[in-house]
Amino acid sequence: MPSPRIHRLDLTDDATAEAVHRIGRAAYAVEAELIGFDGIPALSESLAQMRAQELDWIGAVTDGGGELAGFLAWEEEPGGDVSIDRVCVSPAWFRRGVASLLLRHALTDLFPGRPVKVTTGAANTPAVSLYEHLGFTRGPDFSPAQDLIMASFRLTPA
Repeated sequence: MPSPRIHRLDLTDDATAEAVHRIGRAAYAVEAELIGFDGIPALSESLAQMRAQELDWIGAVTDGGGELAGFLAWEEEPGGDVSIDRVCVSPAWFRRGVASLLLRHALTDLFPGRPVKVTTGAANTPAVSLYEHLGFTRGPDFSPAQDLIMASFRLTPA
């Protein structure tokens, strides 16, 4: 499989939005199994609801066929912090460094030196390990719904 490159994603394009939606659902279905909670909001989010989110999007796209391997979406908060809303990788691309590629690009090229926040299911060991490996500090866990424990992470510039 060819290595993906990072590109901005335009969710007004139907094919792009459909690919993002499909990959997000597949990735969140795997996370739901990992964390033992199937009420992840993105699993029931319609394509229209996803497109309506006030988020910026980048994707890891293969050179050859233009396949979307994964994506990252974020929002910029009024105080200057960046809040990563979702990082999803197509199951066909699991364990190939796509999430790391997306996050490193975002941290280095899109919002260098800015505080960044992200959450994930506390039982999502691959995501927890990735954020810790990239230098995020784990904050308090919280429970937004019964049977769900989320881990919060923050990367503060030096």
